[in-house]
Amino acid sequence: MSDSAHASSQSFITKYIFSTDHKVIAKQYMFTGFFMALLGGFLAYVIRMQLTYPGESIPGYGAINFLQYNSVVTMHGTIMIFWVAMPLLLAALGNFLIPLMIGARDMAFPKLNMLSYWIFFLSVVVLIASFFVPGGAANGGWTTYPPLSSAKYSGGQWGVTLWLIAVALEFAAFLLGGINFVTTALNMRAPGMKLFDMPIMVWMQVVASVVFMLSVGPLIAGAIMLLLDRTVGTGFYDPAQGGDPMLFQHLFWFFGHPEVYVIMLPAFGALAEVLTVFSRKTIFGYKMIVYATIATGGMSFLVWAHHQFVAGIDPRLATPFSITTILISVPVAVTTFSFMATLWKGKIRFTTPMCFALGTISLFLLGGVTGIHHGAPASDMFLHDTYFVVAHFHYALIPQVFFAFFAAFYFWFPKMFGAMFNEVLGKLHFLGTFLFMNVTFLPMFVLGFMGHQRRIANPQMFDTLRNAQVEHLHFIATIGAFGLLLSQVPLLINLVVSLIKRKAPGNNPWQANTLEWTTSSPPGHGNFETQPTVYRGPYEYSVPGAAQDFIPQNVKQ
Repeated sequence: MSDSAHASSQSFITKYIFSTDHKVIAKQYMFTGFFMALLGGFLAYVIRMQLTYPGESIPGYGAINFLQYNSVVTMHGTIMIFWVAMPLLLAALGNFLIPLMIGARDMAFPKLNMLSYWIFFLSVVVLIASFFVPGGAANGGWTTYPPLSSAKYSGGQWGVTLWLIAVALEFAAFLLGGINFVTTALNMRAPGMKLFDMPIMVWMQVVASVVFMLSVGPLIAGAIMLLLDRTVGTGFYDPAQGGDPMLFQHLFWFFGHPEVYVIMLPAFGALAEVLTVFSRKTIFGYKMIVYATIATGGMSFLVWAHHQFVAGIDPRLATPFSITTILISVPVAVTTFSFMATLWKGKIRFTTPMCFALGTISLFLLGGVTGIHHGAPASDMFLHDTYFVVAHFHYALIPQVFFAFFAAFYFWFPKMFGAMFNEVLGKLHFLGTFLFMNVTFLPMFVLGFMGHQRRIANPQMFDTLRNAQVEHLHFIATIGAFGLLLSQVPLLINLVVSLIKRKAPGNNPWQANTLEWTTSSPPGHGNFETQPTVYRGPYEYSVPGAAQDFIPQNVKQ
């Protein structure tokens, strides 16, 4: 039976719900990530309102006490890192793009791919259920450090237990997905496509998947030990029983810092594709970027303890971890400056994807530079656990998670949906997001230098903060947060209107030169009518500038 006949014989449920098609699964991850982003954004609104008007009733939520505030902060961070960043950048983009960019018909293990999404969906259900159990959601911070997360201090709270189960399910889902990504990229490339012919995006997704699979084991073990401490009374993290709460911090950050690069690398992959197309140039230093990416992945395992300079670790460890923290910035800088060199003397077109890509680079640089303060123990001693960390963390992650994803989303929107988005709404979305991102988080650098500790529900309770008059800075940050949330409305309007009007984009509206643009928009079942053959790598020649050059020079069908 032909692929088209097989596709038409599928019911709605098998085609769109329990689908094994990598493109449908990518959209399932993406729209689930969008939903969780709305939930995480609402929690951010609650945080900002509480800090600006402490003790007052919050519209749409009500008044909250300090314990509930901790739950809101915990769940906001958890959702944005694990249930927004990872499904959008790793799962959605990786699932949609890897087979298309290497000329494959689907993932190596389609049924395993389907299973990975539904395990992820189950984790979403468990996480949301944790809001409604007695005691409320987890309140030990998104890092869930003991003793705050132990049964003794959280009152046997069910929310922490469900949090641990949800994280375990989500990690299992992404382990299955990582197996698929690596196997597909290594074994299912189109004839003639060698490893160093793969697009940068595929390289980034593969390295990110490997880093995730190698780093997540210790945290899973640590989470199981914490679950046993909470349920059967073991004492892995209880000093009274011979345990050590510092052990969990080591296990968490051995995963937690590589996780930063698990998110960053797919974002960089999207930038590589967008910048080359809209500067009409080849990528600068293709192999150099690949080697830098591999080096970044390897070095990410050597920097975790800089999160613990103030936590009581042996002071003699401060110097080596400070050195590795500074060193890992070298391969990241190589990649970033390669992107800038790609722009040099390019014929830049300021489309919506390009605006978000340039915004990613500018904001990420600020996040990276401020990170040096935390890599040096002397400055970290003062700035740790202040709002400077909050600002740095958001400047390091929001450009990757949202700006880079939006660049990718607008860039591959025609291929995903077979429709063209509205450029005016797209640029309005970018301008609002860029402006209010800075209005929200720049004041937090000032708050951090003033010594304002994070995770404080009411700054007015502390004389030093009350005398420093931090209210106006919190007010500015809250105005920025409102603007940042409202700036996403043009995206939603654009998505709905574009899908209703369905302006046909053609197979290659951007005149790009990777394999996904040689097939229909959206691609049919099996992706390609005939197997593409690669004769030269995608970055060995200039992107065609003439409008008639729709088919890449390295592809023959």
